[in-house]
Amino acid sequence: MPITGQDLIVTRTALADARIVPANFPDTPPDGTCLLRVDGFALTANNITYGVAADMLGYWDFFPTQDDGDGRIPVWGFATVLASSHPDVAVGERVYGYLPMSTHVMVQPDKVNDTGFVDAARHRAARAPIYNHYAFTRSDPQWQADREALISLFRPLFTTSFLLDDLHRENDWFGAEQAILSSASSKTALGLAFLMSRDAPPGRSFVGLTSAGNRRFVEGLGCHDRVIDYDAVESLPRTASAFVDMAGNADLRQRIHEHLGDGLKSSRAVGMTHWQDSGGLGGDLPGARPEFFFAPAYAQQRLKELGPAEFQTRLGTAWSAFTEAAQSWITISRASGPEEVLACYHAMLRGEIDPAEGHYLSL
Repeated sequence: MPITGQDLIVTRTALADARIVPANFPDTPPDGTCLLRVDGFALTANNITYGVAADMLGYWDFFPTQDDGDGRIPVWGFATVLASSHPDVAVGERVYGYLPMSTHVMVQPDKVNDTGFVDAARHRAARAPIYNHYAFTRSDPQWQADREALISLFRPLFTTSFLLDDLHRENDWFGAEQAILSSASSKTALGLAFLMSRDAPPGRSFVGLTSAGNRRFVEGLGCHDRVIDYDAVESLPRTASAFVDMAGNADLRQRIHEHLGDGLKSSRAVGMTHWQDSGGLGGDLPGARPEFFFAPAYAQQRLKELGPAEFQTRLGTAWSAFTEAAQSWITISRASGPEEVLACYHAMLRGEIDPAEGHYLSL
């Protein structure tokens, strides 16, 4: 008997056009494959970025649809092996990794070892390895049963935070005395502010840019020397600065570049939490030329330079410190079923999510 499931599908060119459609899977997967039951996944503004940048960065390739005009936005979460035709992957194994907003997904495990496996499906072959790896929870040093929602919310984003912090430290902050983070309430910005503010050299300051409604939340984190609203950007001191842009708002980027001018030593675009107002990076702006930061590429570079063991040790140490702090910042909101998942997705798309809430969902 086939296994009946559900997928959340969006129109690629109109992300607000989202619907739940049925999906069928064989109860006995083809040789060498496994059927995963998606137990839960986090939904954050970062996932909206995946949808906005999908054509440019290949995110639609991970979980193909029958119609090329449709797409499945990837998320991070936990799944259980429901059926297996792979000799080295047992039914009942639980994994953490890249998933669709669906009830099930078929994978083709390769390079199976004690820590997990890689999905070797042809449609994923050209994508960054970090997205194709599934970690067995039984041997994952970062896994804790009572923190699965927190892990799903922050782990993939925190890796980006960790890499951005590493980039700035390795380059002596690009000569900046002031680090400016837009969309300071976003998950990636929370992690970066936490890391940047630790062991910071004397005289270096950290500024969080956020909306008036999120200002109190960001101030309560205790990671910034100053938190200002977007309409007060022109009050920033004209000192040597590094800008990390999580918002993706073209107008905001232009205002910062024009205000700081040659004092802007680095400008890195990371996310698109204000995706409706995103545009080109604007290479003709004053100050440092804006650059897009693609975390998987920088991760591969640092893995080669540091070696896997040292890289994971540094990341693990930073992660442990961060999660202890983050538990007091975020309230986990859980929801299940098609209607609730769709409602949360649309609220996230409209930017109506309380930054103090983390959403852990299941279809």
